[in-house]
Amino acid sequence: MTTMTEASVREFRMPDVGEGLTEAEILKWYVQPGDTVTDGQVVCEVETAKAAVELPIPYDGVVRELRFAEGTTVDVGTAIITVDVSGGAAAPVDEPAPAPEAAPAPEPEEKPQGRQPVLVGYGVAASSTKRRPRKGPEVPVAEAAARAAVQQELNGHGRAGAPEAAPEAPAAERPRPLAKPPVRKLAKDLGVDLATVTPSGPEGVITREDVHAAVAAVQPAVPEQAPAAPTAPAVQAAPVASYDGARETRVPIKGVRRATAAAMVGSAFTAPHVTEFVTVDVTRTMKLVEELKQDKDLQGLRVNPLLLIAKALLVAIKRNPDINASWDEANQEIVLKHYVNLGIAAATPRGLIVPNIKDAHARTLPQLAESLGELVSTARDGKTSPGAMQGGTVTITNVGVFGIDTGTPILNPGEAAILAVGAIKLQPWVHKGKVKPRQVTTLALSFDHRLVDGELGSKVLADIAAILEQPKRLITWG
Repeated sequence: MTTMTEASVREFRMPDVGEGLTEAEILKWYVQPGDTVTDGQVVCEVETAKAAVELPIPYDGVVRELRFAEGTTVDVGTAIITVDVSGGAAAPVDEPAPAPEAAPAPEPEEKPQGRQPVLVGYGVAASSTKRRPRKGPEVPVAEAAARAAVQQELNGHGRAGAPEAAPEAPAAERPRPLAKPPVRKLAKDLGVDLATVTPSGPEGVITREDVHAAVAAVQPAVPEQAPAAPTAPAVQAAPVASYDGARETRVPIKGVRRATAAAMVGSAFTAPHVTEFVTVDVTRTMKLVEELKQDKDLQGLRVNPLLLIAKALLVAIKRNPDINASWDEANQEIVLKHYVNLGIAAATPRGLIVPNIKDAHARTLPQLAESLGELVSTARDGKTSPGAMQGGTVTITNVGVFGIDTGTPILNPGEAAILAVGAIKLQPWVHKGKVKPRQVTTLALSFDHRLVDGELGSKVLADIAAILEQPKRLITWG
């Protein structure tokens, strides 16, 4: 009976919902154990480094177990829910819910069966890491704790030879410590042997905090080693110990924010940024916006200054196509794009994202307005798909909505230019020889100086400014 029941249980594993994503956080479960599900039914919502995505189950059956709680970050390829697909066995399967926990042994046998490559970006090492904890997650944790205690005691007695001798006896018996590549690099930089670290992560995985704690534990012995002395204070484990929950809040860096941070650091320290500025009288553009709001072809569509600024940028790119390019470091080539996927930076509760309008260069003004409206509403609802954020060629960021005059934007990785739009304000301006109140804004164009020289960047920015000062040029130039 048990064999038949186990054979009817199917595991649904965390899929790679983007391009090469390695993990996702479970935001919300829509089902519970005992619920009946059908093929294609959404069972949970997860957040990746790019977007929030709803996951449908690929078969019919009765939910038997939810493997992870909401808020848990799970590696791609890990089983997150089990479903009994035998049919009509909802009650027998639901009642002995603890059974899967008591008998996890069969599960590791399923993992090696051709499923390892799903962990894109981690290779065989990551998939083998997935198998070990399933065989008994408590054993590696206990062993690591014992080794850490022995190591700390030896360090406390100042036995210089002990750290080398201690790991030798169990080395052939114990598995490789479980830790992701960034954590392994941190441990290497700090001179920490992962075999001596007590893991606190799920299924015995060593986290960054575990490495910091290990450094803090052996800190008295570190000053004896001259090269390592400056490293220990840099960890600054003490503030963590003295953390005051009443006066500080710590927010884990994950999902969209972590991806954005990594992308911005990579962009800032890879592409040589140059930023140019121009202050523009956009009074005529603002008047045209009001006229277009009354146009029957644009009724019900999103018509605002950003629409005309986006159109002006597209016209400027048409006149100066070399700015729509990317730098291919691997092949040492400049890739000129004959299409424009126009990115619009959007601030969301989960962080900054940059979805883009595909083939924006080929869209009419009403089509561009419709696409902008859909892009903004989708981003606000947190439903932007990973595909919508891939393949951008140039970006607009509108900091003016926050009352900011302008900024020096950082390039979206893989793009050659980004335009920042400042607040549109009524200011004194010399117009036709007289000082008058005019609608004025400041534009900032950042570009990759490997691809775009000062002349090209200046031409593009000047063209955008000229169109916004005299929007009728949209007709003659576009």
